[in-house]
Amino acid sequence: MCRLFAITSNEPLSPMIAMESMEVMKEGHDGSGVGLMLRDLAGPFEDMKDAPILSGIFTKNGIKRFDTFMVDLGFMTKYKLSIKVSKTPPPETPKRDMYLIRAYEYPKEWEGLSKEDKAQKLLELRLQLRKMGEEKDDMIVYSFWPDVIMIKEIGDPMQVARFLDLGRKELWARVILAQGRQNTNYSINLYACHPFFIQGYASMTNGENTAFIPIRDFLESRGFPGYSGYQSDSEVFTHILHYTTTQLGLGIEYYKHVITPLKDEDINDHHDADFLKHLKHSCRPLIIDGPNCVIGSLPDNSVFMVQDRKKLRPGVIGGRPGLYAFSSEMCGLDAAIPDRDKSKDFQPMYLDTAIVGPDRKEVFVCTQKDPLPPLH
Repeated sequence: MCRLFAITSNEPLSPMIAMESMEVMKEGHDGSGVGLMLRDLAGPFEDMKDAPILSGIFTKNGIKRFDTFMVDLGFMTKYKLSIKVSKTPPPETPKRDMYLIRAYEYPKEWEGLSKEDKAQKLLELRLQLRKMGEEKDDMIVYSFWPDVIMIKEIGDPMQVARFLDLGRKELWARVILAQGRQNTNYSINLYACHPFFIQGYASMTNGENTAFIPIRDFLESRGFPGYSGYQSDSEVFTHILHYTTTQLGLGIEYYKHVITPLKDEDINDHHDADFLKHLKHSCRPLIIDGPNCVIGSLPDNSVFMVQDRKKLRPGVIGGRPGLYAFSSEMCGLDAAIPDRDKSKDFQPMYLDTAIVGPDRKEVFVCTQKDPLPPLH
C-alpha cells in the first residue's frame, strides 16, 4: 500500500510537516518515491496568485530548449526558484541537473482572454511541454497553473525532502498533499507518481483500480485533451473529478455518485432517484473497482476524502478550526496535530464524502443517502 497525507491550514506550513508524517508511516510505503503538491502558497508566491507556475525537472539541454520555447511564446519570468543540487543524491534517486519552479507573466496576446480560455491554453501548453520532454528525455513537467507547485522524485521521501531542502521558506503553503509512492503496478515513471493534477483539481490514492481500462477508454473518448498520457491506474480519479465538475457541472457532493453509485434498490428510495438513475446509467463506465481511499483538493482549496465500497484502505481526518489533516494512518495524524481533540477524529465510511472547505472551520460530511444540492 501507499501512504497518503494532506493538511490544510490558515497559516502557512512547511512541506516538512507532511514529510515527517510520511516518515512515521514508513512501514506502509516502500520508499520508491514521493509526490508533493503545494497550493495556496505563501512566501514569494503570496502576491502572485494569478501567475501561472511551472514545476518540473530539466537537464541542461532541456532548460535551454524550454527557455527558448517560452520566450518565443511571450512568457516573461516573474519569479523563479531553481533547486540546483551538486551533492550526491540519496540512494535510488537519479542525479538531476535542475528542479525548476518558475512563475510567469502571461503573454500580451493573452490579455482579455476569459478564465476558461486561459485554463485551456495552460493545459495545452503543459501537454506540449510534456511531449517535448518525452521526445528527448530532457524535461519532466508536472504542472503549469497559478498558485500550485508540484514536486516529485524517486527515492525515500524523507531523504529526498532533506536533499532538496523542501523546508525552505519559499515552499511554505496552506494546502499540502503528499504521497509515499509504492510502485506495484507499473515500472518507475515520475508521471505515475501521485498526486495527479489537472486544471486546479488534484487527487492521490491508496489502493488499486482494476477498472482502469474501461475508465481510461471512456475519458479518452470525451474529446478533452487533458484526459490522456496515463501512466497510473489512479490518475483517472483526478480526471473523473475534473469531468464531474467541469464537464457535467456537478459539485463535489456528486463525485461519489459517479465513482461508486448506490445499488439500484437504494436509488429507488432516494430523494433524487430519477436523477441518480440517469447519472448511473450515463456514467457507468466511470465506476471504480477498489479498494481505494482517495484524498483530493479542489480549485477553491477545499480538501476531501472518500472511500470506495470495499472500505479496505484506512483513512482518518482530525484537527481543529484553522488546521485539519487527512492521513492514511492515525500515527501520521498524531505526528502532524498531536494536540487536537481526538474524540472528534473522523474516519469516512463508504457512503461518505468528508470535506474541509477553504474557510477551514470544520469537517463537513455528506453521505450518498442525503438529498443532493440543487444544480446551478
